Amino acid sequence: MNENITILLVDDDIDFLTQTRVRLEAESLNVITAESKAEAEEILEKKDADLAIIDIMMEDEDAGFALAYKIKSKNEDMPVIITSAVTSETGMEFDAKTEEEKSWIKADAFIPKPIRYEQLFTEIERLTKE
Repeated sequence: MNENITILLVDDDIDFLTQTRVRLEAESLNVITAESKAEAEEILEKKDADLAIIDIMMEDEDAGFALAYKIKSKNEDMPVIITSAVTSETGMEFDAKTEEEKSWIKADAFIPKPIRYEQLFTEIERLTKE
């Protein structure tokens, strides 16, 4: 993977955040972590990221959707991957494949939790190809 990629990883689950940061850094990626939508917004005011990986439900049930929308409003070219256990917990399925879904899910990919890291790495490579 491209070592010059910086990823903003946002999740209120500290175990997931730590485990995923370690896995990403093992692939030579630079990682900035945030535990909430508010913290991620503060970070983005000061630092640039090449891609964001965001949980849906944090301080609010739709915090991840709101953060993705804000990121895309400021920089529509910044790839966003949404991760969530919503499907396994509620049975509700989300995706960002159809135009209708993309109109309200401002993400380039959706990965259900528990994530498969191979799938995550494949999406990161696909979304950061230059």
